[in-house]
Amino acid sequence: MTFTIPTLLTPRLTLRALQADDLAAFSAMQANPEVMRTLGTGVTRSTAETWDGMARMLGQWALRGYGMFAIVETASGRFAGRAGILQPYEWAEPELAYGLDAPFWGRGYATEAAVILHRWAFMQKGLTNLVSYVMPENSASRRVLDKLGASYTGTITLMGTVQAERWQHRSPS
Repeated sequence: MTFTIPTLLTPRLTLRALQADDLAAFSAMQANPEVMRTLGTGVTRSTAETWDGMARMLGQWALRGYGMFAIVETASGRFAGRAGILQPYEWAEPELAYGLDAPFWGRGYATEAAVILHRWAFMQKGLTNLVSYVMPENSASRRVLDKLGASYTGTITLMGTVQAERWQHRSPS
């Protein structure tokens, strides 16, 4: 089986395939409690757990034709986070997901990545349904979703324990 992970470019970011060289920066991001309080299950992850997560994210490209990208700040070449279309086995619908490392907060990078991913998911991948899941205390993520025109539709339990808000995206027609 062969598959291609595209590279998406914005004015300030490069969204590309996760690479083994990203492990140190990604692991440091996921070891930071401040970053992880609003991502996944809200707990930090070890380097081994980060590696396993990267493998799952890359595997979704082979199995679903979409997945997560590394976010790289183009000017500096630094790993800034991850974003993409996430759909673990148990999830009925694909999620536009994003997460940035703390040094990159407040720069508009999440919105910039989400905008290009939104367009790519609907226009290039042909998805007809796309949601985002947000922990209730994550007001920054809600602002990103407002800018994308997503609508809050209620709450959902993820991974058996996490209560998240469900936001529905509209096609950019």
